[in-house]
Amino acid sequence: MNIKGVLKIMGPGLLYAGAAIGVSHLVQSTRAGSSFNFDLLWVLIFANLVKYPFFDYGTRYATATGNSLIEGYAKIGRWAVDLFTVLTVVSMFVIEVAITVVTAGLFSFIFNIHINTTVLAAFLLLLSIIILAVGKYSMLDRLMKTIIILLSVTTVVAVFAALDIPKEINPEFITRFNFSNKANIFFLIAFVGWMPAPIDVSVWTSLWNVEKAKELGYRPKLKEALAEFRFGYVGTAILAIGFLSLGALVMFGTGEKLSPNGTVFAQQLINMYTKSIGNWSYWIISIAAFTTMYSTTITVLDAYARVLTPLYSFYFPKSKAQNTNRMNNVWLFVIFGGTLAIILFFAKSMRSMVDLATTLSFVFSPALAWINYKTVTSNHFPEEARPGSLLKILSWIGIVFFTVFTLIYLVWRFFL
Repeated sequence: MNIKGVLKIMGPGLLYAGAAIGVSHLVQSTRAGSSFNFDLLWVLIFANLVKYPFFDYGTRYATATGNSLIEGYAKIGRWAVDLFTVLTVVSMFVIEVAITVVTAGLFSFIFNIHINTTVLAAFLLLLSIIILAVGKYSMLDRLMKTIIILLSVTTVVAVFAALDIPKEINPEFITRFNFSNKANIFFLIAFVGWMPAPIDVSVWTSLWNVEKAKELGYRPKLKEALAEFRFGYVGTAILAIGFLSLGALVMFGTGEKLSPNGTVFAQQLINMYTKSIGNWSYWIISIAAFTTMYSTTITVLDAYARVLTPLYSFYFPKSKAQNTNRMNNVWLFVIFGGTLAIILFFAKSMRSMVDLATTLSFVFSPALAWINYKTVTSNHFPEEARPGSLLKILSWIGIVFFTVFTLIYLVWRFFL
């Protein structure tokens, strides 16, 4: 493998990391550690393992064909595009709301700005749209490289420092994960839903790979593209373990619970780092945490606009002649309006919005996982680029796992 080639095409894997390292890491992984110590560490590792093939297929398809997974879905049948469209429309506003509310909470606490959440969210989203409209893919690419490095270094340092900090544990506050507890199962579903990311992010990575090829002027080799993606994927898994460890080492057994209020949660999150590293690190940690969540806000906003443009062209073929960048900008404002409307009228609790978004992602996982598998194993996909036996076996383990747990959740949620 050519290392220089991998470094040259670096970008889509880091954008994946930017989309993944956000709510699933800062919120859900930290909650898992603070509530259940290291009980769910194996679940975190297992989720990253069984979800890997379906994200791999996004990079694999785009590199082998030069097209996004949406074109691959269309070759399977219109029903596949219809299903993906429904899942996207149903979940995109809720997901953007969950991310934006957490980002607004961090911004409010760090800069001591106490204004209405909707107003603050509108400001952050508008700033994101300006960045995307002016800088487009290249600016997003460069921004992500800096942010991921900053967060990775601070998190690793904080985890090792937390190993030596004194902590008063009260036996009354020690809780273990119990599979017979309905509330625990609901949290597990929400936790896995975005660990490391929703499966529809695989479509986003395919679109980013297509855009990267346009920027480079050529299509990278499959091995190099997959190596670049795996770098980002493994990195997100390590950081997820880091956040779970911080929650366990700093908060588990102390009686302190992560708040559903975005601003209070931000304070608790930053305090975990400063307790581990020292108060001198406050601004470094604050900037790292905020830029991480804000990068997720921008990345997800960009991704949904990129997804909606080809979907619109699929259903309205005459629109293909229209300017793609102009269409992307239109969708940015559509997402902006829908996100603000939900925050204004429905988003009373950060935790409830996060749990709703992550649960929706898990419930949709079996269908999206199967469609991705079908796309890269069908006759229209180049035989030399198809996944090997190990990936196929892992794919079916994942599909069965997602299906069984989704059925368990639906039965417990609506019938028990």
